Amino acid sequence: MAAILRSVPADARDTTRVGAFMDWLGAERGVRVENWDDLYRWSVEDVEGFWAAIWDHFGVVTHRPYRQVLEARVMPGARWFTGALLNYTEHSLGTEVDLDAVAVVATSQTRADITMTFGQLRDEVRRVRAGLVDLGVGRGDRVAGYLPNAPEALVAFLATVSLGAIWAACAPEFGAHSVVDRFGQIGPKVLFVVGGYTYGSKTVDRRDEVAHIRENLPGVSTVVSVAYGEHVVTDDVVAWNDLGRGEAGAPGAMPDVEPVPFDHPLVVLFSSGTTGKPKAIVHGHGGILLETLKNHALHFDLGPGDTFSWFSTTAWMMWNSLVGGLLVRSSIVMIDGNPMYPDSGHQWRVAAETGATVMGMSPGVVMACRREGLDPTIEFDLSAVRQFGAAGSPLPREGYEWISDRFGPGVLLNVGSGGTDVCTGIIQASPMTPVYAGEMSGPSLGFAAAAYDGDGNEVVGELGELVITLPVPSMPVKFWGDDDGSRYRSTYFDTYPGAWRHGDWIRFDPEGGAVVTGRSDATLNRGGVRLGTAEFYRVVEELPGIADSLVVHLEDADGGMGRLVLFVVTDPGVEVDDALRRTVSTTLRTALSPRHIPDEIHPVAVVPYNRTGKKLEIPVKRILLGASPDSVAAPGSLAQPEALDAFVAWSVTGAIG
Repeated sequence: MAAILRSVPADARDTTRVGAFMDWLGAERGVRVENWDDLYRWSVEDVEGFWAAIWDHFGVVTHRPYRQVLEARVMPGARWFTGALLNYTEHSLGTEVDLDAVAVVATSQTRADITMTFGQLRDEVRRVRAGLVDLGVGRGDRVAGYLPNAPEALVAFLATVSLGAIWAACAPEFGAHSVVDRFGQIGPKVLFVVGGYTYGSKTVDRRDEVAHIRENLPGVSTVVSVAYGEHVVTDDVVAWNDLGRGEAGAPGAMPDVEPVPFDHPLVVLFSSGTTGKPKAIVHGHGGILLETLKNHALHFDLGPGDTFSWFSTTAWMMWNSLVGGLLVRSSIVMIDGNPMYPDSGHQWRVAAETGATVMGMSPGVVMACRREGLDPTIEFDLSAVRQFGAAGSPLPREGYEWISDRFGPGVLLNVGSGGTDVCTGIIQASPMTPVYAGEMSGPSLGFAAAAYDGDGNEVVGELGELVITLPVPSMPVKFWGDDDGSRYRSTYFDTYPGAWRHGDWIRFDPEGGAVVTGRSDATLNRGGVRLGTAEFYRVVEELPGIADSLVVHLEDADGGMGRLVLFVVTDPGVEVDDALRRTVSTTLRTALSPRHIPDEIHPVAVVPYNRTGKKLEIPVKRILLGASPDSVAAPGSLAQPEALDAFVAWSVTGAIG
């Protein structure tokens, strides 16, 4: 069992929102739960009772009551809260909100900071909603945004879904081809765009990309141009400020909303597109609403008076999580630009300036700050922070310890793992769970998560496939265009019929805690022993002179051991020579096992990542086995489009091996 970095505070039940929920369960439902284990167990045993309690405790507003919480415990095909009519926007801007409370603080490297109250946000949503109605947008239409993480994206999203129309977004750093790959699947009627942006000190012009996107989306009837920086799209557009100019309404009045069924499409999120054509994952109004209320209040401990800061682009599911802070009446901080500019202290600085109570960032940034020797709690006033989150890729044990040492026991470290598919965390912490060194605290409420071996048997204390054995409301409604559901079923349910296979390789500790070691399709199989890639990185990237790494396993056609190939990015002046290779091999043998010793170690200038910070082991492996780069990863899905060039060259020359 891993060492405990933070025990559950003695006053947690009395001072947290999850504690208040537990008290409410006793008073209103007669459900007596004494601790987190009791609450979690009840949430996955009485699935219907748990989600009905979330509905009632958070006061879900419905225009028609539901007939049944869950028709049947089946996957796929679970139908939740049948008969109910509701709308996500109504809950984001609901009638009980303090109109003068700050809803949004937006900081950008493109323009001056912006602050919006809930009243001002309502006014903007109402105006843009009227503009969309003028453009003929209605229930079921698709509206897309080629937009940065700025208030206009939030307003356009809430205005769209208030009509029962469906939202989708790509960040403007995506290339035109990648955008068309995504938006082309859903056929948007209206497209919101910016003509450029500033990334750190660099001004980026995207007008040519916008033109190409327009040419290849023939269903777009109107382009709405948002003025953002020095480059503005002006040809044949409607200007953002001209939308709904004739809209009448008292300041702060609630926008009208279209009541829709629980599973009516809210948003289309796209998978990364690094292992094939991006999946167009459809999430519903009710599922995202309920899951966000549960997650943000009971895991993040967010509510009125809090400030929620987490860097994200509009293309990542964390953007949906960020704007979900409004559902629990927290202020949200929208950060746009280079997250490491002008230095690695940028996100910490923003958290200090905005008084963030819950802040989060990618594990990659955490580890970069650690390597640089940054001491954020000394350099910045982070005294308001109550919880620190990390998600997007595995956080090494050293990262846990670094955060814990700086913030101390007064701040909860919540490392989570989930994804676009469920638009939330499947494994994470809460104010009433301990924090383990190098391990996530355990499954989220309502998620019956387990590890399965290849035969579908649950395993504990050893690596297995992460599965979910009971339905949850935020599972996708469908994939867009997958009319018979075949792609949906093959993605999640073909391996273990009746259980959701998430695609991560995980180990649950019998005494508590869980470790995700990477994507299961990237797991390394050495002579029948499966090894997680995150274990390599934790060891290798702690070695002096090594800044980053990536490992792949190239199997033999005859089923032999294959070749384990490690690529490393070294610090300036450090060469990948025989001495470094011996150091790496000896350290891996000692820290992990002889099976972890790579057959080859090669230098690379950069490790390829996708735009959400995940290393691209599978695309690299496929390239080395002869696949063309265009078939494994669209350039627009990569954080650095040239990152695959070295691997392509090796594939052509046969230099590997």
